[in-house]
Order: sequence, then structure tokens, then C-alpha cells
Amino acid sequence: MGGESMTRTAPHSGGTGTGPVGSRTGQRLSGLAVALGIVLFLGGFAWGAVVYKPYTVPTSSMTPTIDAGDRVLAQRVDGGELHRGDVVVFNDKSWVTNAAVVKRVVAVGGDKVSCCTNGKLTVNGKQIDEPYLPKGSLAEITNFPSVTVPKGRLFLLGDERQGSLDSTAHLTDAANGTVSRSAVTARVDAVVWPMNGMLKKPTGFEELGALSTPGPLRTIVALIVVGAVLVLGGGAYGPIAKRLGGRRARNRTEPVGAR
Repeated sequence: MGGESMTRTAPHSGGTGTGPVGSRTGQRLSGLAVALGIVLFLGGFAWGAVVYKPYTVPTSSMTPTIDAGDRVLAQRVDGGELHRGDVVVFNDKSWVTNAAVVKRVVAVGGDKVSCCTNGKLTVNGKQIDEPYLPKGSLAEITNFPSVTVPKGRLFLLGDERQGSLDSTAHLTDAANGTVSRSAVTARVDAVVWPMNGMLKKPTGFEELGALSTPGPLRTIVALIVVGAVLVLGGGAYGPIAKRLGGRRARNRTEPVGAR
């Protein structure tokens, strides 16, 4: 018949491995992404559960660092891993029966601590800058005599010195208000609710010795976030490839010769 020209829609499938659901390579990569994402996501949570323990702080004795009712994550540590400036969770029956207490370590075994000199806490003769105290507050509401911390023990204060029942409230005890390192169960790394993040480094104690290194919380969070992104991204590949492939199939036409 005449020289009529026509077009027809290309087939929706066939070819060399591409189609509405994407290439085989793409499918394999998306499957690997999902598998790796699940490992990272679950692994991050498992690591966090082993290393950290959540606590709710019941009082305002650590304000403004930690307010009453805040939820914190504390790294499980051995008492020998503690340094000046750490915020710790401990249990001492001579202080409070069957309850965890949160305070800041200001002196360790062998240190001589007193207050106040020029309005500042003094440890081993050095005046300590404490920027974590409430703005305009004193390092201590009353002076207390010099205390030499026995070996293996800690001297602990709350950041809200006016209302904190800390070592200064137990100076008449046999241990002069100090707490055994073995009584400490964890070191607070971050306030997670509200999301105030990692505690600031207590730089005022740097002249006296090394400070604690933050725990692996940032790494754990990164693993969980990356894992979630890989799972969501890999899982979304199939539907996205299918939609894009369908559009290409509808839009692709091929010429048909005259007949």
C-alpha cells in the first residue's frame, strides 16, 4: 500500500537488563545497602545498650548543666577511669539509701580541696574556673576547711552549690564527705532529653592533670543515622526505578518503515 508512515510504542521489557525495576546491578547494590544499613543500625543500638545506661535526674542540684527531670546517657565505667571534672552517677548508702546520685568530681585521691579563695574553689593550691556554675553564683555558699582526699576516693560537688547535698554536707562523716571510686557506676556523657547534647569539657581542671576522653556516643549515633539512611535509600530504589522506568517506556517510541 502507499507510503504511510507510523510509529509504535517500544516494548516495556526486554533489552539488556534495564527495565521498570532498574538494572540488575542497581538491584544488587540496593540489596547490599539495605543489608549493610540493617547491620549498622542494629549494631549501633546494641553497642549503645552495652556501653551506656539512661538515667533521669530527679533534683536540680546539677543545674544548669542538668536540670531536674532531664534524661541523660551515662557511660558505664570503672572507678579507675575517672578524672577531675567528670559528672558521675554513684550509689553511696551513707548519702542516700538505694538511689543513684549525680554529682561532679572536683578532687581525686591525694588532692587537697578547699573553698573559697577569691570566690573560687581551690584544688592543690590552684583556683579553678568553673563556667558550668549558674551565672553569677558563688563556688560555695560557705567556706569549708581544707580536705585531703584519701587514696581511692573522690570529692564531689553539685553545680548548683546553694541547694546541693554533696560532699560539703558530709564533712563530718568518717571519710570527710568523700566517696569511694568503686561506688561510681557511670560517667554522664550527654543530656538527651531535652536534646542538649554532649556535656562541655571541664577545662578548668586541665592544669591539674588529664581530663576524661568522651565516650563513643557520637560514633554510635553516626552508625545509627548512616544505617537508617542506607535502609531507607536502598528500600526506595525499587519503587523509584519502577516509576522512572515506566515513564521512559511510555515516552519512548520507535519509527516504523513504510509498507
